[in-house]
Amino acid sequence: MTERPVLHLVVCAAGPAEHIHELVDLLIADGWQVCMIVSPTAAPWLDREALQDQTGYLVRVEWRMPGDPEPHPPADVVVAAPVTFNTVTKWALGINDTLALGVLNESLGAGLPIIAFPHVKAELAAHPAYAGHLAVLRAARVVVADGNPLAPMRGPERWDAVVEALRSTRRS
Repeated sequence: MTERPVLHLVVCAAGPAEHIHELVDLLIADGWQVCMIVSPTAAPWLDREALQDQTGYLVRVEWRMPGDPEPHPPADVVVAAPVTFNTVTKWALGINDTLALGVLNESLGAGLPIIAFPHVKAELAAHPAYAGHLAVLRAARVVVADGNPLAPMRGPERWDAVVEALRSTRRS
């Protein structure tokens, strides 16, 4: 029997994050080992202990200390869901000031498959820099979902786009 593939799930502080446990359930049921990396702003919104019990892995927010072992196995794929305007902008510029951005930047540099699901207010999506930052990430082979795929807020099916995108990645 083969081991389940490892998915690093980067979670940012946008409304759907409050329901991230639903996505984790779906991903585990779909055969993934889920390791979570959460932005510092999203961390207080979540029950990290319950998510750790759900995944079997530490929910990471901060960098590990030099010499400490890596608490997560290496990723086969990375999903950023939800990913915010702030994270998209910093990621496209290579800013590495949080663990969540560090994981995204390192994964991009390592050539891992990355799928991003923005959840951005219309006013921020209209900012003149935003489209260019999405274009930078797409040019780097990040699969960025169009529009605001995690809205409107409705039950576990809000995550269908994420699960289907991962299934497509597995098939290719």
